[in-house]
Amino acid sequence: MSTYFFRKRFNLLQRLGPARTSQFRGYTGSPNHKWSDRQLHEAKKPLHSKSWISYAVPAALLVIAGGAMFVHHNDKKRAILKGSSQRTGSERNIKGLGPAIGGPFKLIDTDCNLVTDRDLRGNWTLIYFGYTSSPDVGPEEVKKMAKAIDILESEQKLKIKPVFISIDPERDSPSHLRAYLEEFDTRIIGLTGSISAIRQTAQEFRIYFKKFDEEGEDYLIETSHKMYLMNPKMELVRCFGVEYDAKQLCEEIMNEVKGVASSDK
Repeated sequence: MSTYFFRKRFNLLQRLGPARTSQFRGYTGSPNHKWSDRQLHEAKKPLHSKSWISYAVPAALLVIAGGAMFVHHNDKKRAILKGSSQRTGSERNIKGLGPAIGGPFKLIDTDCNLVTDRDLRGNWTLIYFGYTSSPDVGPEEVKKMAKAIDILESEQKLKIKPVFISIDPERDSPSHLRAYLEEFDTRIIGLTGSISAIRQTAQEFRIYFKKFDEEGEDYLIETSHKMYLMNPKMELVRCFGVEYDAKQLCEEIMNEVKGVASSDK
C-alpha cells in the first residue's frame, strides 16, 4: 500500500479516539466475571431484612394488651359475679352460687347498738345504700322500699327486713338517720358508722360513691343507688336499680322467694 493510504488511515483512527472494548459487567452468567468479597457479602443479604427489634416491639405490645384484657375481665368477674349468668339491665341472679357481693360488716343502728351481718341472718333482707341529704333519687328509693315491704307484708304475708346503710357517715349520725327514716317507715333499719367501717362495707357490697360539688361542709354524693335482695344466709339473690317501681319490685322479690322455696323441697 502507498504511504498516503497509511497516513490517511492513521489520521482517521486518531479522530475516532482509542478503541473501545465490550465487557460483561454484573451478569452472573458471564464465565469471565469475578465477584469481589464486598459483592459476595451484599448478595447474601435478604432484600427486605429487618432487625429483631422490629419483631420484638409488636410482640411485646400484644402481650401487654392481652394481659390488660385478662386483668380487666378477671376483675369484672370478681366484682360482679362468680361464674353466674347475667340478666339485662342492673339485675344480677346468682342463685345457687356463692355470693360475689356482700360480706361481713360492723355498723351501728339509730340507737347506737352494734349491728353485724350475722344479726341480719335468718330473714330475707332488702338493703339500700344511700344518704339522707340526697335531693331527689334517694328519697324516691326509700319511699319505694317502704311501699314494697308494706305490700309484701299486707298482701303476700311475706316479711322482708328493710335496711338503709348510709354512705355519708360524716353527716348521717344515728339520731339524724332515725329522724329521716321515720318519715318513710319506722320498720326501716338505719345503719351508719365510722368512715372506715362504711368504706369497708361499701367495698364488700361493691358500692361506688364519690363526693362532688363540695362547698365547705355542703356537698353531694355520686352513687349507684342499688337495692340488694339478700336471702336468709345473707347471700345476694338480686340487685335492683332505679328502673323498678314498687309493684315491680314486689313481683320480682316474690318470684325469687318462691323459687328458693321450691328448690328446697
